Amino acid sequence: MNLKDQFEQLCLPFTKDLSLIDSLWKEIDTKYAEKGRHYHNLLHLKNMFTELENVKSSLSDFTTVSFSVFYHDIIYNATSKSNEENSALKAAERLTELGLHQSDITIISDQILATKLHQESENQDTNYLLDADLSILGKDLETYLAYTRMIRKEYSIYPDLLYKPGRKKVLKHFLELESIFKTDYFKKKYETQARSNIAAEIQLL
Repeated sequence: MNLKDQFEQLCLPFTKDLSLIDSLWKEIDTKYAEKGRHYHNLLHLKNMFTELENVKSSLSDFTTVSFSVFYHDIIYNATSKSNEENSALKAAERLTELGLHQSDITIISDQILATKLHQESENQDTNYLLDADLSILGKDLETYLAYTRMIRKEYSIYPDLLYKPGRKKVLKHFLELESIFKTDYFKKKYETQARSNIAAEIQLL
């Protein structure tokens, strides 16, 4: 199932207004296709869903997690420090239009905000979301290095003099964590490779 169909199926339990669903999808499609989104695009969402499909039975609410995936990067500007907050606000606005319960919207907003600092959550669904978001870190080295080049392009406004120290700080933060991944499934699958990849990137900076 492609992302558009997946989004439609996700929305149908809440509304039969197909024009509303279509307009919400078009906004997602347009936002994630914005110029400069070399990594934070629809392929990133697709990859997250591929990862989450493997742990679907472990999630208590796949619907809320799915909405969180679709909206977690809907607002993205490499120079902004408020992407997650703005994305959460956009999600709340759109999902209110869609007719979701406020309690679910709050959970989704909290999950989107959690992608800012990637700290372990008391909500295990949130931990799975965060791990799926970072799963690229644990892919094979070639895939990881391709990801680093895409991230560099997104931050092309910054010269190496500024980018490299900032990137190195982020990477070292990951290595200082007791565990990059929050859930046992993703720890076993990606932790070792992620640490190896990050160490390799630091050497290249």
